[in-house]
Amino acid sequence: MQEQHPNPSIPNQRWHIFPHRPDVAEVLVAATGLHPILAQVLINRGIETPREAEAFLNPDSEHLPEPMGEFPDLPKSVDLLQTAIKNNQKIAICGDYDADGMTSTALLMRSLSELGADVTYAIPSRMREGYGINNRIVEEFHEEGISLVLTVDNGIAAAGPVARAKELGLNVIITDHHDLPPVLPEADAILNPKLLPETSPYYGLAGVGVAYVLAICLAQRLEQMQGLVRPLLELFTLGTIADLAPLNGVNRRWVKRGLKLLPHSPIPGVQALIQVGGVSTTQKPGENTTPLKPDDIGFRLGPRINAVGRIDDPQVVIELLTTDNMGIALERAMQCEQINQRRQQLCAEIEEEAIAWCETNAIDIQGDRVLVPVQKEWHHGVIGIVASRLVERYGAPVFIGTYEDDETIRGSARGIPEFNVFEALEFCRDLLGKFGGHKAAGGFSLPVENLEAFRDRLSQFAHQCLQPEHLRPLVTVDTRANLSDINFDLYQQIDRLQPCGIENNPPTFWTPNLRILQQKIVGKGHIKLTLSQDPEPGMPLSALPTLSAIAWRWGDYYPLPQRLDVAYKLRDNTWNGQTSIELEILGVRLPQTPATPPKKVAEFHYRDRPYHCSIVAVGASCELRIRNQKGEVLAILAGQPTGLLGTSRDRARTVDISKPFFADLIERAQDALGTQMSFRV
Repeated sequence: MQEQHPNPSIPNQRWHIFPHRPDVAEVLVAATGLHPILAQVLINRGIETPREAEAFLNPDSEHLPEPMGEFPDLPKSVDLLQTAIKNNQKIAICGDYDADGMTSTALLMRSLSELGADVTYAIPSRMREGYGINNRIVEEFHEEGISLVLTVDNGIAAAGPVARAKELGLNVIITDHHDLPPVLPEADAILNPKLLPETSPYYGLAGVGVAYVLAICLAQRLEQMQGLVRPLLELFTLGTIADLAPLNGVNRRWVKRGLKLLPHSPIPGVQALIQVGGVSTTQKPGENTTPLKPDDIGFRLGPRINAVGRIDDPQVVIELLTTDNMGIALERAMQCEQINQRRQQLCAEIEEEAIAWCETNAIDIQGDRVLVPVQKEWHHGVIGIVASRLVERYGAPVFIGTYEDDETIRGSARGIPEFNVFEALEFCRDLLGKFGGHKAAGGFSLPVENLEAFRDRLSQFAHQCLQPEHLRPLVTVDTRANLSDINFDLYQQIDRLQPCGIENNPPTFWTPNLRILQQKIVGKGHIKLTLSQDPEPGMPLSALPTLSAIAWRWGDYYPLPQRLDVAYKLRDNTWNGQTSIELEILGVRLPQTPATPPKKVAEFHYRDRPYHCSIVAVGASCELRIRNQKGEVLAILAGQPTGLLGTSRDRARTVDISKPFFADLIERAQDALGTQMSFRV
């Protein structure tokens, strides 16, 4: 048994638990067949009616408006491309060095080549030039005899370079998804979902989504769809998830399809990436192939692509995703793997140095309300990742920077829910060189001599929008569960909510007052635990709910206190051919109420009606009994999926206690009795 640490150290988090809405959940359970706690998850996502639930669970059932009628400049864009292909005019793509920009570039290189275009591409240097099309690229395109320039994942703020392209007689199509500037560039056509109403299903498209729409519409116009849709849909899926685009609207519809296709992708580079990334695509004999999950891309495939754009040459990824040669694909995938390992090492070193900077300088987070670590020789390509980790650790906005040279600092920013990064940068406009971003993240540069003024100005802005209680990492929790609720059936039902990601987070549950039976450090600073809920009087130890758990990168908090409220999501873990469900810990807090022996009898109210409840021993187990005003008794034996309801046992009928009314009634009774034993299925 793990002894309790005399000075327990746990993350200083704040929890937001969604309110429980049993009446709405009951309607959704009846309509969908979902477990009641997953019906509550749907409610938390803004889904409250059977029709909304059907559209969410089966997105292909909804009517999708044609993109030609949604994007005002899409017909003209297709016309320009069709004319260029027909007249053998050269087309050039200007991409970006992040996962979205690289997959967008590969998607259009593949599709335009397949459709007969003479097409090339260029991506600006991350370290020397920064984001977006520039005059150098435009002028080189002109020298190469390019007639049509097509930007992907950039261009909406490039008024100067677009104007230069027009001066040189080039046609320009901008495809982008970033926020609109006050004045749009004078391009021949602009495709950007931010020009659409927020209610449009296309509004959340990433850059790769806009490229996909354009490519498919062009293929339809040229009547050359055969064999093209599947590889493009796979690249769309890869880029959309890697770019952290919202998984709602058309993104949810198309990503759900793409995840089913990826395990047997016809693109050699995708197969090579899956192989090198260690993503399992196997299935048991007689079973259908399991679709990939967003986490497979977000934590395995995406980082290997993103790492290249951060610290190496994006051409590696473009070749990976456009080659039809499996040998070349495997070589490029191995390059991605090696570059990603280097990226991981850089991140670990910079994170360690940034934490040391915070501790050594005794940073007053409550006073400053923002962290601004800046050091020489930090690699600009990875400091954004480190900023995110510092936000997780300290719960404050982070503006991290490195010296580009003796005169300029270049940085990345990450925020918290109550803090708008872009507005903060706007507040410091006169101190900065370049800057850009959105509510949650941004990038900036500034003269070295402005650093201290920049810190002071950011702190001033933070004091306008942040209170001390905001400066703790936020854990958002969907609903309470008991360990006995956790099984393969529930885990498989969660798959119906996939794809999970931005704006559709994986369900997060919490369980109160868990006991840590074992804990140890594994890997690079992770804590592996065995958790249990307390046995109830009369309950055999063999029926004690016990589950394994993992707390990633929590080594600094080892050992954890013996009893905790735990917030977690579920994951499957396969070891030696055996698959089990375990908890992935997202948050902990000291129990809100101390463990006290449960009462044997209690009274409570539910839906304004009084009830009497009790727990009695039945053989080696125990039974919960709830009596209403009519004298009817609901009797539930621990661990059983059904109960008996009636005025006597010989006249009682069997009821399904997973129904929301009974499940909530049982939970209220447990609360009244002070028991944590689960009588719910």
